[in-house]
Amino acid sequence: MTLTDVIEVLEAAYPPARAESWDAVGLVAGDPAQQVRRVLFAVDPVATVADEALAWGADMIVTHHPLYLRGTTSVAATTPKGRLVHTLIKNDIALYTAHTNADVANPGVSDALARAVGLVGDLVPLQPFPDDPWRGLGRIGELPERTTLDAFAARAAEGLPHTPGGLRVAGDPARPVSRVAVSGGAGDSLLAAAAAAGVDVFLTADLRHHPASEFVESGGPALIDAAHWATEWPWLDSAASILRESGVTVETRVSATVTDAWTRGY
Repeated sequence: MTLTDVIEVLEAAYPPARAESWDAVGLVAGDPAQQVRRVLFAVDPVATVADEALAWGADMIVTHHPLYLRGTTSVAATTPKGRLVHTLIKNDIALYTAHTNADVANPGVSDALARAVGLVGDLVPLQPFPDDPWRGLGRIGELPERTTLDAFAARAAEGLPHTPGGLRVAGDPARPVSRVAVSGGAGDSLLAAAAAAGVDVFLTADLRHHPASEFVESGGPALIDAAHWATEWPWLDSAASILRESGVTVETRVSATVTDAWTRGY
């Protein structure tokens, strides 16, 4: 298959037009006509992921996070990003990004997160698009049976990859939980939507002290704050499965490289 063939499948699932205006998605490096046999899926385009791709013999890396979100005037190998570009081009490894267009897809990043922490049944967006109620940011779903906040947090910790920071929980440990909202990645902007949705708990990442404190004090849902990388990692297998089920004859692999920014907890 060619790189163009693979991109066509990915963009049917994650239309670039659905990405935020500030985002940088699509093909970052690679010749559209090059042959692709192996595709590695990872959260971050970093050196350790490139090393894994080289060791496995990948022809393409698909990441969730963009390599460049802001403009640059140089890809010299004097910076980590520049060195990554050199490594990819020297070894004929393409790099493709699906970011906010994967966040809002159906299924997308938050669908995979919801299933990873145990939500069942139909999932609906926490903040749907006005023109498409089945696409949008975040997801709301139900647990198979009512439980407590403490027990749900333990279940979520088991379902997500381990990181040094673990999960942080705000709320009464004995609070009943059955209806849950989740959002992969930074979820500060969805706090008001979670409160309006009438869920029992909102699980996301990168919550800041003051917004979280004010949210809990106002009587909103309980909060679970996970590592950014951990909330987006479940999507990798979902994205890989789209290629596997499309008829595109490539081998896929989900990166086992932990690229969470935090490496130790004390």
